[in-house]
Parts: sequence; structure tokens; C-alpha cells
Amino acid sequence: MSSNSKAAARAQKAAEMRAAQKQREARRRILTIAAVIAVMVLIVGGSIGISLLNKKEVKAVGAGSSDYGVTIGSADAPHTVIIYEDFLCPYCGQLESATREDLEELAADGKVFVEYRPFDLLSQAFGDYPIRAANAFALVLEKSGPEAAKRLHDLLYENQPSEEDPDAVSNDDLVDLAVEAGASEGDVRDGIEGLSHQDWVTQATAEADKAGITGTPTILLDGKVYQDGRSIQDVAKNLIAELE
Repeated sequence: MSSNSKAAARAQKAAEMRAAQKQREARRRILTIAAVIAVMVLIVGGSIGISLLNKKEVKAVGAGSSDYGVTIGSADAPHTVIIYEDFLCPYCGQLESATREDLEELAADGKVFVEYRPFDLLSQAFGDYPIRAANAFALVLEKSGPEAAKRLHDLLYENQPSEEDPDAVSNDDLVDLAVEAGASEGDVRDGIEGLSHQDWVTQATAEADKAGITGTPTILLDGKVYQDGRSIQDVAKNLIAELE
């Protein structure tokens, strides 16, 4: 075999070896990627499974209705908390934010029966938003039930306007919040725009006045005014500690 032929054979052999090496490297990359994907699937799947398990561990708490509010928990619980509130009151919003999850958990555990009683305290000073919001709450309570009314209660605080600009939440906004809470727009729009439940608000306000409520939020723990704390955050923390 000539030297040229030998050189060509060596070159071809080298090319074949390089091609084989590339194939092996490509297979290794594919296997590595597949392994990484498999691990990620296991991690994500495990996380989802853990998340689902954690969700299953959360106890559900049903809502009920009272004459002038909405309740959570069992009436047989060892403690009763009544919260008088105005949907425009910023301190009510702070209390709601600081206590909602804990009160729901304690109610689900059978430790407390909670009643939220919205009424109109601030309309004379800040316009008709307290009436409009409480009217929407009462309307949803009647038309869609306590579960939807409790969700609307929470949404009204999550979207609470300031006392400086109470009209920032319009009637259209109240309709949207009611629908988000679970009500049908057809059931609530006319009543929100026409204040169909203003008499309910008036009566709820009269009942609060009869109970001696002069400010919001006012908390009654087992029938007695609870105000243990210098700030809303202190009151919230101490209240939850009393109930645990």
C-alpha cells in the first residue's frame, strides 16, 4: 500500500473515531439532561404533593348569618367575639388584617364564635360610603348567603378607601366586589345603586347605639368590651392570645 493510501486510511480512521466520540458525547449529554429533568419532576411533584397535603390540613370554617352581621364558627364554642365595625374606619381595616386568619383558624378549631357587625358610624363626617358598603354587604347576605357576605366583608377591607377619598370606591366597584365574592350581578346591581338595604343599615346602626357602641372597632369578648393594648396591633395580638 502506498504512503498516500496509508495516510488516507489513517485520516478516515481518525474521522471515524472522532465521529464515534461525538456520538458518545451526544448520548451522554442526552442522558444527563434526561436525568436532570427527572430530578426536577420529582422535586416539583413532591412540592406539589406537600402543598396539597398542607392544604388538606387546613380546616374549613363555615359562615352563618345573624340579625345584623355574619358569623364564623360554632355557637357552642367556649368564647364569643363580636366586632362592631364601619367599613370606612381605618382602624377596623387594621384589626381585620391583623386578626382574620387567626380568628378563622380558632373558629375552625372550635375555640371561638365570631360575629362581624358592620354599621354606619362615619357617614356624617365622611360621606355616604359607610352606608353604601354596609348596604352592599346586607344585600349580598340576603341574596347570596353568609359565605358570599363574609367574602365581601373581607374584600371591602382589602379594597378599603381612605377617609380622605371615600368615593374612590364607586357603586360599580361595589358591584364588582360583590360579584367577586360570589354574588350574581343581576341580583345586586340595582340594590347597590338604589340602596335597597339602607333600612337594614339604619337598624344595624340603631342596634349598635342601643348596645352603647360609640366607636369602631369595638370588640366584645364574652360580652365585655375588650381593649387590652395601646395599639390595634397590640389589641389584636392580645385578643388572639386570650382565645388560644
